[in-house]
Amino acid sequence: MQPPVEPMAAPARRLRILSYNIQAGIDTRTYRDYLVQSWKHVLPHRERIRNLNRIADLCAGYDLVGLQEVDAGSLRSGFIGQTEYLAHRAGFPHWYQQINRNIGAFAQHSNGLLTRLRPVHLAEHKLPGMPGRGAMLADFGPPGAGLRVCIVHLSLGRRSRQMQMRFVADLIGNHPHAVVMGDLNCGCEAREVRHLMHTTGLREPACDQKTFPSWRPMRRIDHILVSEALSIRNARVLDYSLSDHLPISLEVVLPPEVDLVFPHRSLHRPRDGIERLEGEGLRAG
Repeated sequence: MQPPVEPMAAPARRLRILSYNIQAGIDTRTYRDYLVQSWKHVLPHRERIRNLNRIADLCAGYDLVGLQEVDAGSLRSGFIGQTEYLAHRAGFPHWYQQINRNIGAFAQHSNGLLTRLRPVHLAEHKLPGMPGRGAMLADFGPPGAGLRVCIVHLSLGRRSRQMQMRFVADLIGNHPHAVVMGDLNCGCEAREVRHLMHTTGLREPACDQKTFPSWRPMRRIDHILVSEALSIRNARVLDYSLSDHLPISLEVVLPPEVDLVFPHRSLHRPRDGIERLEGEGLRAG
């Protein structure tokens, strides 16, 4: 297992990005675990917090983190909102969660965003197809000189994914500086992924690196797609198997026309002042 990325200061024009399907903090190591550990999807267990702490150690080395299969605070997570917990533990000043499938006290399936930069606009969208899938859209920086980030978890079925990819393409539009990341449940060669890249001008580095299942990776279903105008460094799949998916990361080198205000990066975790981002309150205009 590779050690977590050290949370040291990065060059001012680089943005370190991580995407991770954390399977609600469940450590799955074999196909057999899906059966013998199925109870962990509905009941709490003490190893979950230990696993979340290790995930937080990994997240601490990044500026933007997109999370999938996060629990927003139900019985199985000990009523702990996992996105908020990771934000506190990893020292992120801003966080947001999008609940896509709310089963009340039993499970609250969510996407999550951890960020050191405060977005100027934040919105969540229900994706077409089978219910329970969503996309978070965050804009950073001023109009025309900012960065658009979309975090998604797409459906298993191809027909639903095709509709969802078209929807995501509309969200990205012709924005020149965009990032789409998450669990797409299909590979780079899939027709729906190729359609998204063709429509938006996004590209996917290191498609040959597999992410699922984490103990014996055979498929690349987790992705970070990036606009052509953004240079990419260190794109890789991390050998950090705390879920049934492996995390993926890269550095984006921002061109001069992108105007983002980077906060002072520190090794200290904030004890207060952490902010839950509210989508409606951040809408531009």
